[in-house]
Amino acid sequence: MRLLERLLQLCQTEAKKIDGESDILFLILTSHGSRDGLAVTAGRLVDTLTPSNLGEMLDRTDVRHKVVIISACYSGVFIPRLSNADTLVITAADANHASFGCEDKAKWTYFGDAFFNVALRKAVRLKDAFLLARSLVTKRELRQGFDPSHPQMAGGGNVEPLLVARP
Repeated sequence: MRLLERLLQLCQTEAKKIDGESDILFLILTSHGSRDGLAVTAGRLVDTLTPSNLGEMLDRTDVRHKVVIISACYSGVFIPRLSNADTLVITAADANHASFGCEDKAKWTYFGDAFFNVALRKAVRLKDAFLLARSLVTKRELRQGFDPSHPQMAGGGNVEPLLVARP
């Protein structure tokens, strides 16, 4: 079985555990990225997850509301294919820039640290967490002399109202 077929199978298996109409599927991917997509590695198997591949996988889950977070260089290439009213897409970079901090000994990428480790702990809304993370990443990149990665957030108009903390 090809690596991408395994990933599809995993997505479908997990999606069956939730209510496809009222729940939200969160998919968080971190890897090396290129303008073609995302590097996917399992043991000796290596493949590229393209925006089209991932879009087809998500479509086949039969889950309406989705949040996809991709931390990788050039991860903005996924936005045109994935983002829509029912799918919120957050990326560490736009389609034309690298993101930073992906090192063997690093616990977090720059975006991962800013978003998951800092912003989500402070913000009430996901959009506010993204805006804070984007600001933190940009400041760090400029301070270190890097060309900014321009993290992106798109789509999700029907998803954001569902992202409310409940007791």
